[in-house]
Amino acid sequence: MRVEPPKPANRWQTENVIVFACPGQGSQTPGFLSPWLELDGVAEDLAAYSEAAEVDLVQHGTVSDADTIRDTRIAQPLIVAASLIAAKVLRERAGRGPDGIAGHSVGELAAVADAGVIPAATAMRLVGIRGRAMADAAAQTPTGMSAVVGGDEQAVLALLTSLDLTPANYNGGGQIVAAGALPALAALAEAPVRGSRVIPLQVAGAFHTAYMASAVAALRDAVADVAPADPTLPLWTNKDGSLLTDGATALENLVTQVSSPVRWDLCMASFAEDGITGLIELTPAGALTGLAKRGLRGVPAVAVKTPDDLDAAVALLNGTTNNGEAA
Repeated sequence: MRVEPPKPANRWQTENVIVFACPGQGSQTPGFLSPWLELDGVAEDLAAYSEAAEVDLVQHGTVSDADTIRDTRIAQPLIVAASLIAAKVLRERAGRGPDGIAGHSVGELAAVADAGVIPAATAMRLVGIRGRAMADAAAQTPTGMSAVVGGDEQAVLALLTSLDLTPANYNGGGQIVAAGALPALAALAEAPVRGSRVIPLQVAGAFHTAYMASAVAALRDAVADVAPADPTLPLWTNKDGSLLTDGATALENLVTQVSSPVRWDLCMASFAEDGITGLIELTPAGALTGLAKRGLRGVPAVAVKTPDDLDAAVALLNGTTNNGEAA
């Protein structure tokens, strides 16, 4: 009699494995919080988040212009608050949360809060400190960032090394973000690797590099009195794409990632290896679903930009169509 080999254990215990992805800086647009304020409870949450972050999130999320909300001090709290609000509304409407969560750069603060490592108010306090400290660090030396899209990855990395630039974000899908001195970024744009495009980014400085050392110190001081809990759901880290099970490690990673590369490519590789079946990018959304189309081919993704996108996200979470039928 033929004996069937044992099937590998399915730690998800479900066929519908949906991940929340919390975006990073640059996703914000003028007025993007306005439609969210029409939902019950959002105004109260934003008021509390504003107090914790020491930033008027209602003002900047509804009427401030693009230049104003590009300021790191404002952009980072806006982005984290928006993701926390969208996650809360989605959980309430779907009657369940995600099967796992990850955040890109500053989005990791929203991710660790939604995973239960720290309270939302603590995340907002820390992101306020983080944004101010990174803005101050960026003001010390004129630096910037540019996305390199396409080209041979090893050739791109070699060119960055020769120009004394740092690969600050490995975003997957053929995209690496270079960071460093402005003359070096200009040289990169003038003579890019064959088959690549260089796109200057509207950011204040070279984030996720050694230029952010003073911001690391400020954030480390800020977390000294924080007592983290262990994650209540799978939480992937930008450090290397691995799953975190320890709250103290998650908190330490939030500190060190300020001057370390973001490995979103490894996060997406882990999503694929772990068999996720869908991805929901929280507000303000768009960038990570774009990367998922190239790095997670065939995996459905929903970008929750406004409350109008909630029905599609709930349907993906619950494994149904928007008509309530099984997908």
